[in-house]
Amino acid sequence: LERHMKNATIVAEWLRGRAEVDTVLYPALSNAPGHELWKRDFRGASGLFSVVLKPCSEKATAAFLDRLTLFGMGYSWGGFESLVVPFKPQRTATRWQPEGYSLRFHIGLENPDDLKADLAEGFKALNSAS
Repeated sequence: LERHMKNATIVAEWLRGRAEVDTVLYPALSNAPGHELWKRDFRGASGLFSVVLKPCSEKATAAFLDRLTLFGMGYSWGGFESLVVPFKPQRTATRWQPEGYSLRFHIGLENPDDLKADLAEGFKALNSAS
């Protein structure tokens, strides 16, 4: 888990700097939603977090996902591999404010520089399809 947190923090920080990303939902990051509660109650984190993209088409989101080579598509229960799943939340108790698509990431044990390079290629495809 320590390696998952280290890798996820590196990738999440990098994603936070991307123009295509509206919000990174990873409480282990400073200034992230829920960070103060996380800091109070936890000593570590896993590799699981979400990203809200700035508004883009379904086609552009699909192009992003199709370009990725190191990320599998699927849900994670703590495996070693990096995964991603797109989602568009449907809330009933409160209104979900963000307009863009969201991506649920599980950052695995791969080299974070390789993962960032793979994601950069995905963003090239997203921008080309927009």
